[in-house]
Amino acid sequence: MNKPITVTQPSLPELEEYTELLKTIWESKIITNNGDFHKQFEIELAKYLKIQNISLFSNGTLALIVALKALRITGEVITTPYSFVASTHALHWNDIKPVFCDINEHDFNINPDKIEALITPKTTAIMPVHVYGNPCNKEKIQKIADIYGLKVIYDAAHAFGVECNNKSILNWGDLSVLSFHATKTFNTVEGGAIVTNDEKLKKRIDYLKNFGFADETTVIGYGINGKMNELIAAYGLLQLKSIDTQIEKRKQNVNFYRKLLTNIEGITFLNDFENIKHNFTYFPILIDKNKFGKTREQVYEKLKENNIFARRYFYPLISQFNAYKELPSAAIENLPVATKLTKMVLCLPLYAELECEDIERIVKIISKKSS
Repeated sequence: MNKPITVTQPSLPELEEYTELLKTIWESKIITNNGDFHKQFEIELAKYLKIQNISLFSNGTLALIVALKALRITGEVITTPYSFVASTHALHWNDIKPVFCDINEHDFNINPDKIEALITPKTTAIMPVHVYGNPCNKEKIQKIADIYGLKVIYDAAHAFGVECNNKSILNWGDLSVLSFHATKTFNTVEGGAIVTNDEKLKKRIDYLKNFGFADETTVIGYGINGKMNELIAAYGLLQLKSIDTQIEKRKQNVNFYRKLLTNIEGITFLNDFENIKHNFTYFPILIDKNKFGKTREQVYEKLKENNIFARRYFYPLISQFNAYKELPSAAIENLPVATKLTKMVLCLPLYAELECEDIERIVKIISKKSS
């Protein structure tokens, strides 16, 4: 049987280098609570990402929950149904009602032209997602937020290192939230972060992720334990050394996919956007069953039969899960584009170590007309 090919595979640092850093940790016996590696990792990340302030977390979901708490978001938040469910779960954990907005077909992101109609007196924020690392329409979103006095929190889980006109998109809005999960372009096994340009807000975030402690005897808020530990911070420092190489390899693989898939009728994909530095975190294709002759489900199953594990990111929509489907904004007629794309999308395997022959094999299986 051919070797299994998963939708993603984490790039890991050199074990010998990591072992050396672990020896330092073992000698210091400082394994958490803002140790030296944690401090250094924040500094190096901010420098690499071209941002002012970053606060590290044990995972991206906790970072998103704390981001909402730090901005004191309440009531209703307008967001996308086309994302990983953690985006909306973070709202639920803050007792916030999600209001789903339809998306664009050209970038899979929230459609800013649909946002204004969803605003009510209870709306306090907009939470867009940079889906697949494709930047949202910042200008339109911010204009709406300014008119109605709303906060903007970007779920930037897919957007590590993405830039627009040589500037980090993580600087957009009031806060941006990153994920360093093992499936991401930049991973620390588990991990996440909040990015802010406001130093006072950075301090509040740091308090909240450490039980609300301002000092040894003072608790200033209802905090949580979201801290990143020293072992993960050390791992992250090593990952930064190779991230540019990893992204370049991903780019080469994406371009090879595009070359092989270009002339297959019924298969479409996104090309790079102008003035955007991409991180190539996913490679989604859309399958038009009428033109291609097979459904997305048939292609998905055929690949699986051949030990290739693509993923239907994102299917179902968050709005279709039992926890959210009864919300008025979750109705299918309110989300025609998202409903259409969730039935067509298939993310093909993509990671730095993926070989050209693997991509050729994947495309060959997809392109076969027999079921």
